[in-house]
Amino acid sequence: MLLASLWRDMFDPGYLVSNPWLLIAAAFQIWMFVDAIRRGEWIWAVCIFVFSVISALLYFFMVYRAQGAASGGGGSIAFELPGAKGRARLRQIQDRIYHLDHARDHLDLADLYFQDGKYAKAELSYRESLKRDPSDTDAIAHLGQCLLRLKRPAEARPLLEQALSMDPRHDYGHTLMALAETQTALGETDAALRSWQQVLANNSYARAKIQYAELLLARGDAGTARTLAREVIDDDRFAPRFQRGRDRHWVKRAASLVR
Repeated sequence: MLLASLWRDMFDPGYLVSNPWLLIAAAFQIWMFVDAIRRGEWIWAVCIFVFSVISALLYFFMVYRAQGAASGGGGSIAFELPGAKGRARLRQIQDRIYHLDHARDHLDLADLYFQDGKYAKAELSYRESLKRDPSDTDAIAHLGQCLLRLKRPAEARPLLEQALSMDPRHDYGHTLMALAETQTALGETDAALRSWQQVLANNSYARAKIQYAELLLARGDAGTARTLAREVIDDDRFAPRFQRGRDRHWVKRAASLVR
């Protein structure tokens, strides 16, 4: 009866006017509930949704404030519109390009577009960077990765190979992973397998393990494929929260391989 009474009161304008704290508490509870979902804090999200605003307060001090902006919640007191930092950074780089027109500024702009998934704009900026500095390994490799995401692997391959000839471990193995993905897209399975083996000789990326496992499975080596998939799932259990968010896609594919 008490819950039913409170529910009715929520839609009573007179009650809300006389008890504005209720609206404030509800807004705060919704804010913390959404933040918990964004962070993947599912137990907290259930507690905030099911129980009182006390759960939201506990979450605010124990998770939101403690983890801060680094884990995606923005633990700053000041409110900021979504994407505001990205837009400010974009304007800053565009201003530098207008006044200085350095190759590195074009590269920074391209990387920003790339991170936002604006690959066509990123390609143009990478090419502007390479016009000013044709030997920049980062620009060469990142343009190759951009072309791969634009479904142009044949154009991506020579750029990625060039970057790796300049620095075999460029971007901590990410450029070599992009080459392996490019080789897979081009149907060069043997070359892709060798590239994945080279990546995994120095790194333990879930992205590499799963794509290597999928190629092995296609070759009939189900046992090794499942072993790699289980490694990804086991590693995920003990990984930091930011890493778990980054690898969520690969963990799902690992679960499919195990099944």
